Amino acid sequence: MDSKNSDNLKKSSESGIQQSVTESSNEYTNLDQMSAFEILTNINEEDRKVPKAVSKCIPKIEKLVVGIVDRMKKGGKVFYLGAGTSGRLGVLDASELPPTFGVPENVVIGLIAGGDTALRHAVEAAEDDYEKAWNEMNSFGIGEYDTVIGIAASGTTPYVIGGVRKARENGLLTACITCNPNSNLSKEVEIPIEAVVGPEIITGSTRLKAGTAQKLILNMITTTVMIKMGRVKGNKMVNMQLTNKKLVERGTKMIIEELNIPYDEAKALLLKYRSVKKAVEFYRSQH
Repeated sequence: MDSKNSDNLKKSSESGIQQSVTESSNEYTNLDQMSAFEILTNINEEDRKVPKAVSKCIPKIEKLVVGIVDRMKKGGKVFYLGAGTSGRLGVLDASELPPTFGVPENVVIGLIAGGDTALRHAVEAAEDDYEKAWNEMNSFGIGEYDTVIGIAASGTTPYVIGGVRKARENGLLTACITCNPNSNLSKEVEIPIEAVVGPEIITGSTRLKAGTAQKLILNMITTTVMIKMGRVKGNKMVNMQLTNKKLVERGTKMIIEELNIPYDEAKALLLKYRSVKKAVEFYRSQH
């Protein structure tokens, strides 16, 4: 953390208000006086800091991935807990896994404070309920090999903290993705992932750098888990769901490359077995 941000935190502490990195102000105090080009350039400059912050988290991300894979092989699920932008990112990541990797919808479950309504609209005070997340997880059936990942840029969201606290008390693997160091949320979990990207260009607007960091980390976690679970061959999505013409064409091309057979035969195999992996396995069993 630079000296200016340290001073901000010190001042807020002296005034009796605990201010976090994600709520701190930075040097962009005259955004409303800048040209559009200047604003865009400065946003881009701030965004460049995100990958570097995420790279420092890789050892913790690796530890989490290894833990998830071990538990998922025994039937475990993953729950994401979040509110606002953080919750939406968790739901987004979870919803993209079935079509991309062909896994059931209950393997990775994204929960957002306020429910599905909160995906499009703010739900007043929804994130302030410490008990709600655990109750919602119970509706999906909690197993001993499940993992719970709290997502909160500030690291202070009661909905998330309450959920991971109960999960840890019940012996589940717990982790968090936050953008504040030593937050209350980090103290509640076994594996705290802290991507400290610094103050936002608009003070407190964590849909910006913090949201980008969270999205990158979620991509890294689930993509690596799916690869280690055998859902990818080489660099191909061999278990993707065939939900549109583009994906049928992509799958047909994969089969042609793998088996060196004519287009029509490859497409017929794909449409019959609804999976590149299953189509290739059947073909090879017959030849």
